[in-house]
Amino acid sequence: MIRVGVIGTGAMGQNHVRIYSEMNDVELAGISDVDQKRVEAMATQFKTKAFTDYKKMLAEGLDAVSVVVPTKLHKQVVLDALEAGINVLVEKPIADTTENADLMIAAAQKAGKILMVGHIERFNPAVIKLKEIINSGILGKIVSISTKRVGPYNPRIRDVGVILDIGVHDIDVISYLYGKKINSVYAIAGADIHSFEDHASIILRMDHNFAGVVETNWLTPHKIRQLTAIGVKGVAYLDYINQTVQLHDNEWIRKAKVEQSEPLKNELTYFIDCAANGKSPNPCGEDGKHALEVAMAAIKSYEEGRLIEVR
Repeated sequence: MIRVGVIGTGAMGQNHVRIYSEMNDVELAGISDVDQKRVEAMATQFKTKAFTDYKKMLAEGLDAVSVVVPTKLHKQVVLDALEAGINVLVEKPIADTTENADLMIAAAQKAGKILMVGHIERFNPAVIKLKEIINSGILGKIVSISTKRVGPYNPRIRDVGVILDIGVHDIDVISYLYGKKINSVYAIAGADIHSFEDHASIILRMDHNFAGVVETNWLTPHKIRQLTAIGVKGVAYLDYINQTVQLHDNEWIRKAKVEQSEPLKNELTYFIDCAANGKSPNPCGEDGKHALEVAMAAIKSYEEGRLIEVR
């Protein structure tokens, strides 16, 4: 039995709590939030302990914990959990700075514990299927992957702009699908309604023969989550929301068979398996750091109006 806790019971944290409570061989040992009324109500609903001080929950003999707090708080909470000898899943982006990401990665290595980053789209069945298709060679050499992740602004987002909030999903997915790290970024963006950037078009470069393009905003009335992968032998069209993949060449269009399931449930099940069996997670801390580096480079690119190299 794996004893797990959740730190942060906002919208995403509530989903972590719900899924853990439904898992076999998992005990939801506690949940923590500074909002006492909310955390106590949730603890009653899911028959677990409530804590307003997460450090007290970390002392409860946990095996694993989900950290689902605002990005600027990630570093300290994760360091405290790792120091307590607890495996950690931290929501994306991994941290607010690459320096803090490095501290978290080093702490996990020192503690000999897992640091997994919640890049949930890797666990979307459509993305899993497309990865299989690309690896099979059906599409031939991949020359471009473009994404559109747009929709209305979510008032819960207060500490980052659209690039770090949702654009980072596709930065990670493009790197994951293509199988290489991004080495340079050029972005055009702006903060026209909100205090942080609320729209961005980002070009990602891995090598001379490939382009990744991310379009993202908080301005579109309806949510769209799509990806197109172009290969020399065909094209794949993916819909993240509907979990579908369509394949198209010069003569035919067909749907790939995708077994639909909840991405977050897939992610948490995988995390618990890694924690229980000492497996190295994918995405790991380094993957999360790379996505953060690229996102920060995109922000710097639009601020300075130039191409930014990613170290």
